[in-house]
Amino acid sequence: MIEINGNFLEGGGQIVRTALALSVHTGKAFSVIDIRKGRDKPGLKAQHLHGVKAMQELSNAKVADAHLGSDKLTFIPEKFTPKGLTIDIGTAGSVTLLLQAVLLPCLFTEKGMKIKLIGGTDVNWSPSFDYFDKVIVPQLRRYADLEVILERRGYYPKGGGKVEIKIKPKKVDHIPKLHLVEQGGLAKIEGVVHCAQALADKQVGERMAQSAKMHISGLEVPTDIKVEYVDTMSIGTGITLVAKYSSDDTFTDEFNPVVLGADRLGEKSVVAEDVGKEVANSLLTTHNFGAPVDEHLADMLIPFLGLFGGEIHVEKITDHVKTNIYVVEKFLGKKFVVDERNMVIRS
Repeated sequence: MIEINGNFLEGGGQIVRTALALSVHTGKAFSVIDIRKGRDKPGLKAQHLHGVKAMQELSNAKVADAHLGSDKLTFIPEKFTPKGLTIDIGTAGSVTLLLQAVLLPCLFTEKGMKIKLIGGTDVNWSPSFDYFDKVIVPQLRRYADLEVILERRGYYPKGGGKVEIKIKPKKVDHIPKLHLVEQGGLAKIEGVVHCAQALADKQVGERMAQSAKMHISGLEVPTDIKVEYVDTMSIGTGITLVAKYSSDDTFTDEFNPVVLGADRLGEKSVVAEDVGKEVANSLLTTHNFGAPVDEHLADMLIPFLGLFGGEIHVEKITDHVKTNIYVVEKFLGKKFVVDERNMVIRS
């Protein structure tokens, strides 16, 4: 039984999500204590519990202490059985965070799977749907073919967003190592601004997009920022910018694409132009650092780096990164070399 300190360093729900993913993938049981101990509302939230339930269903696991607010959890998996999943969080809990628990073992099944999720697609303290779709998913396509379909946006507090993911495993003799060490040349910038339909009269989306485009114009590359107004259960808005790089005449590398992202949600107290400016400046900071992996993508790649080896050059080695390394090493043994001076992580 692997024992995990749920209050290690960053001390968030990521510890549980990564542990669930690796437990089902490796078949190793774990127990975790002091879950989210330092948070205002510690213990398991609805999003975490739905991750536990989904992974229990897929692996016929024995589970103890899985209830709302629980500060501990024991999870003992058996054989992974791929099947279709529908997960309704019932709140605006983040579907992109829930996928951190569910997606990894589903990439390496012998047959395809379909996952449907209902909850928050664009909510605080989690990757936006577009960041997931345009930055994270390209990295996962080295392992499986993925089709990601956004059926409806879901904002706080009601959620109600709907996402469907179709997974088709790749039949390969050798799973490639991660090799993301050089940024390459900036080829283009893409963006998505999304707003609840109720904000259309104030042209919130157009103003946000124009501001973002103005503040990144100095990069002098093709830039395309789309604006969409959508029917949602709650009022909300947000923007995601994506920078794509190339080392030759193509925009992407099939096995090691370099794609950096930045996202922001709108707020009632912040004008649309300032939101656009903030996300543009965030992307500029990431671009100017010169690494091929932004700080948010870095921690999400750690489990794959541990499993398959390789090297990544990151924008920042955050507490999220160090926390994920801690959990991955619990399952896989001492695997990582962290060079904080050069911002390089190897396995």
